[in-house]
Amino acid sequence: MSSALFSPITFRGLTLPNRIVVSPMCQYNSANGSANDWHLVHLGQLSMGAAGLVIVEMTNVSMDGRISLKCATLCTDENEAAMKRVLDFCRTYGIAKVGIQIAHAGRKGSQHPPAGGGKPLEAAEGAWEVVGPSAIPFGPGFPVPRELTTAEIHGLIEAHVQSTKRAERIGFDLIEMHGGHGYLIHQFLSPLANQRKDEFGGSLENRMRFPLATFKAMRAVWPAEKPLGIRVSATDWVEGGWNPDEAVIFAKELKKLGCDFIDVTSGGLDSRQQIPLAPGYQVPFGARIRKEAQIVTMSVGLIDKPQQAEEIVASGQADMVVIARGALYDPRWAWHAAQELGADTAYAPKYRAAHPSMRPQLFPQKQPAT
Repeated sequence: MSSALFSPITFRGLTLPNRIVVSPMCQYNSANGSANDWHLVHLGQLSMGAAGLVIVEMTNVSMDGRISLKCATLCTDENEAAMKRVLDFCRTYGIAKVGIQIAHAGRKGSQHPPAGGGKPLEAAEGAWEVVGPSAIPFGPGFPVPRELTTAEIHGLIEAHVQSTKRAERIGFDLIEMHGGHGYLIHQFLSPLANQRKDEFGGSLENRMRFPLATFKAMRAVWPAEKPLGIRVSATDWVEGGWNPDEAVIFAKELKKLGCDFIDVTSGGLDSRQQIPLAPGYQVPFGARIRKEAQIVTMSVGLIDKPQQAEEIVASGQADMVVIARGALYDPRWAWHAAQELGADTAYAPKYRAAHPSMRPQLFPQKQPAT
């Protein structure tokens, strides 16, 4: 039998040659929200052969929606032009399809990057006011966010729409809305962060209202032939928080709005979280959403071995696997996985000489994965 990991998959008008995705990973290296030479090299190399799909890092809908001063945004003409330069390079020389993750950090904004300690910025360092569904901080030592007004909530929906339009002008193949890791969309979903008394808080229906309205508005302006999905944290890993039962209900509602896939992750919302890290520890959450919501899922979380990824897809636990640190360690992850699994995958034209078929003495033909 052929490799499940290296079988094609189609979303609307987009067909990917394999089931491998490079996760959106914050680089904390933008200038005024704009991509630069770092992104050209970083995304350019990943587009050469790390996966069938590469998703650009969390890119925010406004300057005050950033995590840090060095995070990416897609809210100005300068941002748009800088990102187009990077995508054009990937299109010219790479082979991967390229998507982008659209987001707002909410109460987790105005911080130093993780390498700088991840602590809140001081006023002298350029701190800005953070906002959220309720005036509840992420944890001890973090600023209390200002509760968003109804008018501001509708303004944020529009901000997501405008970034979506910019992503279309740039030419991205796919958008992933960020609804996980404790950022704004996730903050509205979780009762730990959202204790509003209006139509955007309280019941699950109300807590889903802003996330669903935002997704619906983005879908309305994103081309019908292009996929739109979402990253969702399936649990907060804190008692009384967002949980897998609610995540399944949310997935079903998203599917009604034309959601094409759910990238299933977990945590990130509350500093009290206790996460049992292990290879593939989030796979069961995605498997449940896939089965009960009948929607395409991507699994992410310490997946970096080809046989592990093959088993996840072949067993029906997920439709795709998302590689993060593994792709940083090995920007040719798909090449090496294909060789190990006895499959084949595309090589960028400039690197065709590296294909095992061009060096049969070093790479004897393997039997396809079973």
